[in-house]
Amino acid sequence: MPTTDPETTTPSWQWPETTWRRHVDAVRAGRPLRPERWPDGARVAVALSFDSDHETIPLRDGQTSPGLLAQGEYGARVGAPRVLALLARFGVPATFFMPAVSALLHPEEARAYTRDGHEIAVHGWIHERNTLLAAEDEKELVGRALETLTEITGERPTGIRTPSWDFSDSTLDTILDLGFAYDSSLMADDEPYEILAGGRPTGLVEIPVDWIRDDAPYFTMDRYGAVRPHSRPRDVLEIWRDEFDAAYRSGGVFQLTLHPHVIGHRSRLTVLRELLDHICAHPGVWYATHADLARAVRTAPPAHEIPEHTS
Repeated sequence: MPTTDPETTTPSWQWPETTWRRHVDAVRAGRPLRPERWPDGARVAVALSFDSDHETIPLRDGQTSPGLLAQGEYGARVGAPRVLALLARFGVPATFFMPAVSALLHPEEARAYTRDGHEIAVHGWIHERNTLLAAEDEKELVGRALETLTEITGERPTGIRTPSWDFSDSTLDTILDLGFAYDSSLMADDEPYEILAGGRPTGLVEIPVDWIRDDAPYFTMDRYGAVRPHSRPRDVLEIWRDEFDAAYRSGGVFQLTLHPHVIGHRSRLTVLRELLDHICAHPGVWYATHADLARAVRTAPPAHEIPEHTS
């Protein structure tokens, strides 16, 4: 199990300044990486992503009931084909973050992602909670996931999204040691930035996520718990459309995280189609995989701030 800092076993108001500063500075947002202009002079970058978790959510927790596994199977059997067909219709590339166990259960799906021009990226081994792992276990699982996706698809992933959207004390070292070009798990900005470790630049690009731009918080259902869908799909469409419009005004990035087993249902896929209709109605949109985006922000000169207009 991860080691416990003896100083942090006391109430936080009793911590000395060195303790809370050390934890705050461990992983921090560094220089902004939004470029002066996007490829081909585009006004905005759109980076769609899908976390193909499928059966790994219940399996992670040792839950093997057919009902729970069937909910995940829906993502592979129904959701992913629908998503791929919709992306093909619009000619939009995306990034699929896939746990290795999902890829082993559905290898043809994993190969379809790369065959159709999309990116496949690491999303843990079995959607494990990496913050609960010892450092050696976390590195072994991420390394095993990286090699598994490479063997199945023939392409070595360059990006990672941690299953828990969080870092343990060892996650950053693991990502750097395994040679990833970017991460997409943290939330310190709307735009890409360089990750700092203890105040030092790492060269690692962060493509930030946020629960606002994720379908699961709006639509997830747990029949035995307090989690219940409380949003109409078109209410969520309004949020995502506003997020895109703001990114378009500022010349930034619109990043979205979806799940085939969540967004793949008919009434929700309609919302994604309408969102893409809205985006495609705007000139100057660059559709990028997360790997494309990481390359672009790493090599281009940084932007001056573009004023965001409210009208």
